[in-house]
Amino acid sequence: MRPLPPPKSVVVPLPPAVLPAAALAGVAAALVLPVDRPGVGWLLAGSAVTAAVVVADRRSRKAGEPGPFTWLSAGWAFLTLALLAMGAVRASGWLFVLCVLAAVVTGSLAVVGKRTVNTVLYDMLALPVEAFRAIPWAGRGVGRFTARRDGVARRIALSVLAAAALVAVFVPLLTSADAAFAAVVNAMIPDLSFATLVRWCSVFAVFALFVAGACYFLAAPARRASDESPHRTAYGLEWTVPLTVLVLLFSVFVGVRLVVLFGGTGYVLRTSGLTSAEYARGGFWQLCAVTVLTLAIVAAALRWAPNATRADRLRQRVLLGALSALSLVLVGSALSRMWTYQQAYGFTVLRLLVEVCELWFGTVFVLVAASLARLRSSWLPRAAIGTAAAALLVLAVLDPERLIADANLDRAAAGKPLDDRYLAGFSADVVPVVSARLPEPLRTCVLRQVLGNDTPDGWPAWNLSRSAARDVTFGSGVGCR
Repeated sequence: MRPLPPPKSVVVPLPPAVLPAAALAGVAAALVLPVDRPGVGWLLAGSAVTAAVVVADRRSRKAGEPGPFTWLSAGWAFLTLALLAMGAVRASGWLFVLCVLAAVVTGSLAVVGKRTVNTVLYDMLALPVEAFRAIPWAGRGVGRFTARRDGVARRIALSVLAAAALVAVFVPLLTSADAAFAAVVNAMIPDLSFATLVRWCSVFAVFALFVAGACYFLAAPARRASDESPHRTAYGLEWTVPLTVLVLLFSVFVGVRLVVLFGGTGYVLRTSGLTSAEYARGGFWQLCAVTVLTLAIVAAALRWAPNATRADRLRQRVLLGALSALSLVLVGSALSRMWTYQQAYGFTVLRLLVEVCELWFGTVFVLVAASLARLRSSWLPRAAIGTAAAALLVLAVLDPERLIADANLDRAAAGKPLDDRYLAGFSADVVPVVSARLPEPLRTCVLRQVLGNDTPDGWPAWNLSRSAARDVTFGSGVGCR
């Protein structure tokens, strides 16, 4: 039996490969990361961190010792890099912020591997948490490295200083000797202002600590959670009665919705005194709240409701299965209401995001129904996180701002008003749609506002949408508001 890893309170020695790996990843991220915008540099920085962690962990283990990474870890890592790769494709700032946050979560799960005894929240944020905890660990390693008597630290420092001195002497001479070489150097090395140096140092520190935190966790990982069932209540009445009442309540609601679906909409609207759009808006957020609360109740029942006897297991499958199926109807009802509301008042980012969240809720209820077959739900939290990250990735691939612009232009073609000021607040992702479908002079007005603050990208900040948008030409914009 493999011995348990040492607890975090025990001082874990710093493997020699960690500091060089963290330093190289930090330098690479500092040089290629475009902090202020999406760009291909985010994918390169994420790849540098991934490679540094894998190499450092492999070099730190004895020959033949199994590593912590599995095919599931590789899947989480691939999802992380795919989310960061959206920076090279989409120009939308809000979308890429969500992708980066999701990449931190999926990257943490790639490092953690199997479930730990800690909460799911810790597993999701293990990378930034362990990055802070690794600061004294890495500091002790740096102190031991510089105190070595064999002069290794001194020789490394002298070699770095000598290389820097040679670069400082020869680069100015070569740039002054050849204009083409000077152009290449200027494109690769930005203006070394104080703000640039501060940004480089900050990015170096963050990414080096990410690598150190991942290595710190791998050197002394948290104890793995067992597959045994958690402590459950012994008496099932306190679960059976509330769940039964909830199933009956949802059944009545679904029955009313079926009446509306098969020709009762006019009756409902006449008796309520509302328009179709007002009826949709008035119920969507309440249905969202009901969905979230139901999901929490189902999760609690899966974890703590009794399932020791055959009757308990049958009762759990029937009640939770019925609740999940009825909740899917609620999700469908909420989505139909939001679609009706958007048809009346227009499509926005917030409305699209809540629709995606509702679709994700429906996916989670399907996963819950699947877990009832064997009544094992330990895999559900990570499956829910994975489907959420995958949904965000699919949304980014589909280009949400283009979808919204297309839908609003379809409404305008049908004679409904178009909020061109809202359209002008989007990123370069909407430029192809606007340039192809919006008539002049409105086309020029929107394009000027979308591209008005555009600045040239260095190669780390290259982005497909911004690059394509710069090739679009537009007129004088006479008549712009």
